[in-house]
Amino acid sequence: MLGLLALAGLSLDGGLALASKVRAGGQAESAARAGAQALDLTAYRATGEVRLDPARARDLAQRYLAAVGATGAVQVAGDTVTVQVTTTYRTQLLSLIGIDDIHAHGSGAAHPQRGVTAVEP
Repeated sequence: MLGLLALAGLSLDGGLALASKVRAGGQAESAARAGAQALDLTAYRATGEVRLDPARARDLAQRYLAAVGATGAVQVAGDTVTVQVTTTYRTQLLSLIGIDDIHAHGSGAAHPQRGVTAVEP
């Protein structure tokens, strides 16, 4: 009976933990895209160079994470915003055999692009 319960727990909780990992990855990617919208407009207007305002990029990515109820780390290096999201899935059946949590991680990175229908140099 214990083996059957463990197998059912692996199926149910494993599937839900995988969905949690996919959701964390999507949240990280979306937060990175939100941060990549923080262009340094002064530099762009003066030189035509597309670059990020690092403080604003970090802020936009963190705001996105807060809006979707996620927590994560945001880093801005050069023209790339990188976001790492960690979430904890509380098991339903596996908790009966002592596995209470499954941790899932997701990451995403984005950088600004010039162009509307295609990437311009």
